[in-house]
Amino acid sequence: MRTRSTMRRRIARLASALSAFALAFGALAIAAPAQADVVNAEMPFKVSGNVQNQGKPVAGVTVTLTGAAGYTATVATDADGKFVAGVPAKEADYTVTLDETTLPEGIAVIDNPATTFVEANVQTVTVGPGGRATMNFFIGQGERHTTSFVDQVVQRLISGLNFGLMLALASVGLSLIYGTTGISNFAHAELVTFGAVATFGLVALMGPGLLWLAIPIALILSAGLGWGLDAALWAPLRRRGMGLVQLMIVSIGLSLGIRYTYQFFIGGSTEQLPGSDAERFKLFGSVTLSITDIVSMGLSVILIVAFALWLSRTKIGKATRAISDNPSLAASSGIDVDGVVRIVWIIGSVLAGFSGILWAYFRPGIRWDMGGQILLLIFAATTLGGLGTAYGALVGSLIVGVLVEGSSLFIPSDLKYVGALVILIGILLFRPQGILGRKERVG
Repeated sequence: MRTRSTMRRRIARLASALSAFALAFGALAIAAPAQADVVNAEMPFKVSGNVQNQGKPVAGVTVTLTGAAGYTATVATDADGKFVAGVPAKEADYTVTLDETTLPEGIAVIDNPATTFVEANVQTVTVGPGGRATMNFFIGQGERHTTSFVDQVVQRLISGLNFGLMLALASVGLSLIYGTTGISNFAHAELVTFGAVATFGLVALMGPGLLWLAIPIALILSAGLGWGLDAALWAPLRRRGMGLVQLMIVSIGLSLGIRYTYQFFIGGSTEQLPGSDAERFKLFGSVTLSITDIVSMGLSVILIVAFALWLSRTKIGKATRAISDNPSLAASSGIDVDGVVRIVWIIGSVLAGFSGILWAYFRPGIRWDMGGQILLLIFAATTLGGLGTAYGALVGSLIVGVLVEGSSLFIPSDLKYVGALVILIGILLFRPQGILGRKERVG
């Protein structure tokens, strides 16, 4: 009996202790501050932020994050106006968009110094080496800023032309190399990256104020790289009579080797060139451009016109076209094929290097794999215009650039490159030789 009584007392004490613990835990839970709404908590790195109006938190505001490799996440602010989203990579850029339709009536995003496009409710944040990034939205009394569909179309058209002109510089060089040698050079992407990386290194040595000098020196180095690659690798392989498939495989291996050499020296972070944060100004309506955009487009047009004059008016340019049409006939006519090919490699590398500099401003930022990000678009533009035709590469690049930027009005921006490639496939089903290409005679 005593044993049972003792057991009952112990059970009663345990129950009382558990009840007291539950009450204490409940009180702590009530007293503890609310935690921020978290999505993708299992991911190792975090982007967090606050949405407040005059120091007061705004709850229930929807925020969307997008990044490279198709990353996307949507999170809502908690009672304290806070949100946290897990992201897959550090030292990477993420676009954070606040849905203004979820803000209370009468308030809007009124000012945002980190705006990267037209809308003030869009910010780009970089997750640094520490693995975290924090940002704030500036909101208050005011009208919500919206962009009309017409202005969006015009903005995308201008961005598409800018992107297309940049793409054309790289595509023309690739097309020339293919036309004179028959090589599908996958290492052309690394020539694009080299121009940006060389400029960044020179600016680091000479200072941001000498950017105007760093760019020409980087282009000279790009020319030296193209000359060196042809003299040390491609010319000996051509003399050995190596097949085009083997040459393509060599170019893939060369691309990987150079790409990871870039990563070894500059790391995996994104670097910026001076002027990448240039202020945008309005053209009309909500259409904006920066001085960097205008200079980029102007220099692209000047280079393309100069190249077209070189190709059509100079002796070497005419010899280049002759070799592209028929290398054997050109050689029998007394043209120094190897010498012309060497010049083509130099010019193609310079155009690719300058394209990389413009691409660094358009992205914006320099990465070790930046050339590889647009390699398929370069091939798509070259194929669409007609393999081996420089003017075809120009036309194809402009079409691809406008399609890529314009398609984001209707499809998610992460899929805009896919849309351009789908259209490419559709066109080639009806015209396999490309827009300006010629039909090949078989037999």
